[in-house]
Amino acid sequence: QVQLVESGGGLVQPGGSLRLSCAASGNPFSIGGMGWYRQAPGKQRELVADMSSSGTTYYANFVKGRFTISRDNAKNTVYLQMNSLKPEDTAVYYCNAKYGSFAIDYWGKGTLVTVSS
Repeated sequence: QVQLVESGGGLVQPGGSLRLSCAASGNPFSIGGMGWYRQAPGKQRELVADMSSSGTTYYANFVKGRFTISRDNAKNTVYLQMNSLKPEDTAVYYCNAKYGSFAIDYWGKGTLVTVSS
């Protein structure tokens, strides 16, 4: 079992930065990939970025060059550094972790990021 707790969301002006954190509890050796998804009002949840346990990263095209995912395996924590934020980045950001040999999805409760002047 895994519990994910996100932090770091908030209100930021266009062009600003935020850093999201997600701490995972549970058996660290059973957690595989970790990543971030987002869901804007009226839209489907979409993958933003993820990182495998070995460090391989994936970024959605709409965040390449602006967002950076990192992971501290010792702390079972994944981070999302978001720079050059745009109003269209406004969404609830969810942490995701893949657990066990069947890569079962676990989700955090989400943290709201609002980009507005």
